[in-house]
Amino acid sequence: MLPEVTQKLLAAKKEKNISFSDLEKILGRDEVWIAAVIYRQASADESEANQLIEALGLPPHYAQELTECPLKGLGPVVPTDPLIYRFYEIMQVYGMPIKAVIHDKFGDGIMSAIDFTLNVEKEEDPKGDRVKIIMSGKFLPYKKW
Repeated sequence: MLPEVTQKLLAAKKEKNISFSDLEKILGRDEVWIAAVIYRQASADESEANQLIEALGLPPHYAQELTECPLKGLGPVVPTDPLIYRFYEIMQVYGMPIKAVIHDKFGDGIMSAIDFTLNVEKEEDPKGDRVKIIMSGKFLPYKKW
């Protein structure tokens, strides 16, 4: 179940017929980050929260909740939404190969999900449009002590 503030924001977004890309232009932040704030997977500062609430025409009291540190993640269960499940499936199939290639190129470490950007692009293709996802995270080597 989505948090109440998320439900209110999404309803207002739908009612105003405004896209995440439109919100990107208004806030000057990436559309994926804005969606993460709305879904309570990221927090905004006071100015960003106020801009978002104003753009969606909601009462100012909703802004405060967007500045609070959220509880992140989908939870401990396998996702059931088909689109989200595909990412889970991709990691089930390609997770170890991706890990091996990263270790070949960088050494023993991880990709940061904090110092991270994610972009979603549409690639037109005569056989059917494609989803292009670009993830960029800082490499963090494991420390030796």
